[in-house]
Amino acid sequence: MPLRVRKDKIRMDAELLERLYQECDGWAQRVHEKLVEEEGIPVAYSTLTRMLRQLARNRSEKSRCDRNHPDGYSYTRLCELYQRWRRHLDVVLRQEHKAGEKLFVDYAGDTIPIYDPRGGPELPASLFVAVLGASNYTYAEATENQKLENWIGAHIRTFEFLRGVSELLIPDNTRTGVSRACRYEPDLNPAYQEMAAHYGVGVLPARRRKPRDKAKVEAGVLVAERWILAALRHRKFFSLAELNQAIRELLEKLNQRPFQKRPGCRASLFAELDRPALKPLPAQRFELRGWAEARVNIDYHVEFERHYYSVPYKLQGEWVEVRSTPNAIEIYHRGERVASHARSPEPYKATTMTAHRPKSHQEYLAWPPSRLISWAQSVGPLTAQLFAAILESKPHPEMAYRSCLGILRLGNSYSAERLEAAARRALVTGACSFQSMKSILKHGLDRQPLETAPSAPPLDHENLRGAAYFDSSPACNQTTLFPEKKEDKC
Repeated sequence: MPLRVRKDKIRMDAELLERLYQECDGWAQRVHEKLVEEEGIPVAYSTLTRMLRQLARNRSEKSRCDRNHPDGYSYTRLCELYQRWRRHLDVVLRQEHKAGEKLFVDYAGDTIPIYDPRGGPELPASLFVAVLGASNYTYAEATENQKLENWIGAHIRTFEFLRGVSELLIPDNTRTGVSRACRYEPDLNPAYQEMAAHYGVGVLPARRRKPRDKAKVEAGVLVAERWILAALRHRKFFSLAELNQAIRELLEKLNQRPFQKRPGCRASLFAELDRPALKPLPAQRFELRGWAEARVNIDYHVEFERHYYSVPYKLQGEWVEVRSTPNAIEIYHRGERVASHARSPEPYKATTMTAHRPKSHQEYLAWPPSRLISWAQSVGPLTAQLFAAILESKPHPEMAYRSCLGILRLGNSYSAERLEAAARRALVTGACSFQSMKSILKHGLDRQPLETAPSAPPLDHENLRGAAYFDSSPACNQTTLFPEKKEDKC
């Protein structure tokens, strides 16, 4: 059985097939014999017959066209004439780039596989490329993917590689750089815009479907694919750091490689033109912040990564922007920062600033039990005793705060003497509550003398111990519920 070959390999030598077809007068068997025996091409007979039928149809169609339109063009000639005509219409503007003005950035289309030494799936690393307009000085690095953090990080490392900042960035309309593409006013990604503002560089995205707007980086990507990706295609990498180390070595050779049609190289032109014109790097490196939108809850807190951060209470119900760094959380409302907190890793906890609370909440939380007792003591000892009784009557002190604060506000309407008298009556009657104090003062019961009930006769019972049992002398009348050890003394 003859070996089969791909049809596209036969098509690559269409002239040979045409010549054999004419020599054999279209006989497939004779063409097959010549291909196998004389030309050494082991094509299957069935494949050859299909190709010859297609060739016959093409010849028939061409013959018919020649008869009907003897003055017409062949398809090949038509394509040549069309391309020649199109070149006259598609005039290209030659762009002159000022030194240090534009930095073109983009990702290469091809990826580089990073292998897992444990046999896991391959990671297709993306190649980020940046090219300066005046000198063609190139920077390239591999990133795990093209997500926002890698896109921003590649820009930061590009500026540090160049030891300066250009005036403009020319990116593609990638989602990590441009939120909404528009010919006239594209919307930039907020994090990308913040990074550009930090370095003082403008962003001018290329127009959609206009690759010549960023021809520099398109050419730079082709050069990087030719001199970097092609050189690494036979190597295996097991980590991103290993891959980037190899890219740095090839990148240095690329920038030192002499130009073909002009003197110097990318590195020499960079030192001569772009390097003196670049703006200096800022004092601090840009720190990428996470962005999120959140609505302020009714308790004037916003949730971010399962933690709650306070904002001014007047923003309750409003939408705000949360910017996060590894150590801080900043909250913005309509572009203005309204809160800043240290980032907390504790889930389902709250970080609250007192200034963000309404005044009533601040007053409520400013009354711990000791402060309530202290204020009551300034009114009188009976009021302090009443507050202590109210606090002790509740399972938790905070449950008594409202009662005590209510009695505190009664001081705005009644004098300290009346509060003391009302507290005495409340203590005697056992009605230790805000409602009782309010009723006593409202009806003037604090001004009426207290009726002391007659004391009950003493009880006489065999289980009563009597007063002598509680003598203060430690050596007398001391009993225990458990038998004493012999060495213990009374």
